[in-house]
Amino acid sequence: MNWQKIRDHYPHQWLLIEAIKARSEQGKRILEQISVINAFSDSVSAMNDYKKLKKEAPGRELFIFHTSRKELDITERRWLGIRGYNGCAFAEWFIVCICFFDLFR
Repeated sequence: MNWQKIRDHYPHQWLLIEAIKARSEQGKRILEQISVINAFSDSVSAMNDYKKLKKEAPGRELFIFHTSRKELDITERRWLGIRGYNGCAFAEWFIVCICFFDLFR
């Protein structure tokens, strides 16, 4: 499902999504195919669900977005060798935080 269809289906909500198919290109993460795992009315519940799923399966590529975003503009940032936020790579957690706080710029 693409982002525009998801936005139409889940207006004004926080979404926990999983990248089914994704690639990196020029410092950006391009999500070609995504799946909605759950929808939330608040960001705290979304982040709690994210942490729980990442702890259970750290290899999953999960993101939290609000459907007010018109595009999924995900900038990749490399973080060297530190692991440990509830079992997920800190770099992945950092990317989620960037996406999360990017809304408030």
